[in-house]
Formats: sequence, C-alpha cells, structure tokens
Amino acid sequence: MTPRPDPHPPADNLLTRLKAYEGHPAAVDGVGKDPVNLPMIRHWCEALGDANPVYTGPGAVAPPTMLQAWTMGGLTGHAGRSSAYDELLALLDESGCTSVVATDCEQEYLQPLRPGDRITFDTVIESVSDRKTTKLGTGHFVTTRTDVRVGETLVGTHRFRILKYAPAQRKKTSPRPQRPRPVVNRDNAGFWEGVEQHRLLLQRCTSCATLRFPWLPGCAHCGGPDWDTVEASGEGTVYSYVVMHHPPFPAFDPPYAVGLVELAEGVRMISNVVGTPYDKVRIGMPVRLDFRTYDGDLTLPVFRAAEEAAAEEAAV
Repeated sequence: MTPRPDPHPPADNLLTRLKAYEGHPAAVDGVGKDPVNLPMIRHWCEALGDANPVYTGPGAVAPPTMLQAWTMGGLTGHAGRSSAYDELLALLDESGCTSVVATDCEQEYLQPLRPGDRITFDTVIESVSDRKTTKLGTGHFVTTRTDVRVGETLVGTHRFRILKYAPAQRKKTSPRPQRPRPVVNRDNAGFWEGVEQHRLLLQRCTSCATLRFPWLPGCAHCGGPDWDTVEASGEGTVYSYVVMHHPPFPAFDPPYAVGLVELAEGVRMISNVVGTPYDKVRIGMPVRLDFRTYDGDLTLPVFRAAEEAAAEEAAV
C-alpha cells in the first residue's frame, strides 16, 4: 500500500506533494443514507420536467443521472470519509489556492437502479493536474472517482472534477469582459451551427416525432437514439421570466429580463427578452425570435416583443 503523504513536507516541490495523494481514498465503504426510492425519483423528475413513464409505477427504475444523488451525505456527511482528501485541499489552501469551483462530472452507467436497492460506494482521488492558468486564476484540477455498487455489483461510476485556484488579480482598467461562450459539444454542435445561420433548429425523434429542446443524445419520451431537425418558426410567448438584478455578472448590465419562452412548436427555451424594458415583460406576452451578435463574433438567439418586431418590420 502506498504510504500516506506527510502532511507537513518541505515546501520545495508542491506538485510532487500533491500528486502523492493520487490513488488514496476519499471515502471508504460509504453507504447511501436512503435506499433508492420512488419519492426521491418523483422529486427529481418533477424538477427536470421528465415525464418518462419508466420512472413511475411497478417496475420503475431510477433516472441514471441520479447516480450521485444516492451517494450524497447531506450536512452530516458520511462515516467512511477519509482524511486524505481534506489534507489535499488543505495543502492547496496553504499554497494560495483558496478558491474552488466545480468544473465538470462524468458518469458511466452499468446497471439500472431500482426502488429498494441499497447502494455502497468508494471514492478515490484519481488525479491532480499540473498547475493550470484559467480566466478564474491559477491552480490545480482535482478529480475524484466514485464507484457505486449494489451488493457486490458495480452499477455505475461517477467522476467529479474541481479547480482549486488562486483568484486572478483583476485590473481596474481592463476592457469590458466578453460574454461567456456556449459550451459546444458533439450533442449540441448542430444547434449552434444553425444559430450561426440565423436558424433555430429543434430536434425531432424519428421514432415518435417528439420535439425536444435543449438538444439531447436521446429522446426522453420513447428513448429512441435517432433524430432529425425541424426549424422553429420563431413565434412564441413568455411562459415565465425573472429579472436579474444581482449578482452583476461581467459583460451584462443589470437589470435585465431572462425569459422562459414557449415556442409555437410546444417546446420551451431560455433566452433574453430584449428591446422591451425589463419591468414591462409579462407572462403570456407574444414574442418573436431574433438573432444578435455580441463582441463581434458571438451570435445568440434572443426574443423581442412581437408588437415591436412587427412595427419595426413595417417601418422598413
């Protein structure tokens, strides 16, 4: 067994000290605080708007993406927590990396979980990156891997990655920050290609013809993996909205309205409602799709009041 790193080693090689924690446990013989159960599944599905019948009634299974939820320890934590992970974070704190942000997670599903299953899990510190510089600051990515089991059977694996960093110094005279760029991946690349062409493309399941947005790798209605696209008409109504006052994110000028728009095709999407004072946006207000360019190269779909859009078109 690899010896536990000295918690107070000489401060001459931080990376070596950090990497010495790789392979050490962060949790051992953890036990889910509750068995897999229908009430938690119902809450999860209601929050996500997922009405797939496979998650209800006799023979129900848990949504695969709930994998991490069954391992959460709440405010009191788990008895099997190892001190190695806390020591690693403390070492990063001592090096000046006092801030933390969750960056991403990866899950692998090997077997469905069903109500009544009791899960156990082990978590290991899988990797600590070299020192990296990001817009947030400079620090290290720490990845943990959690293996989830029912009995002796491995049912899934969850990798969780954080960045522990020293915040970058902000220059008071720095130029206006740019808007955050969307994360484009293999599942949504087609949507953003359409936006570049000023087209709002919706996915349509080729098995059951259900439209879906945002883009997903499979149909939530029937589970079919194959799809094509339909171009939205651009007509819609404000289903709900919020007015952002605080916190003031860089590149945005609060207050501004963020709407949940129900498209004429029946799906909903979130975007800014522009051209109308934030305090005049109302639920049920007809809106029309528009495309705006920010920072010279970022095209985004937004919505304007339909009346304003019609008046502007009539004036041209």
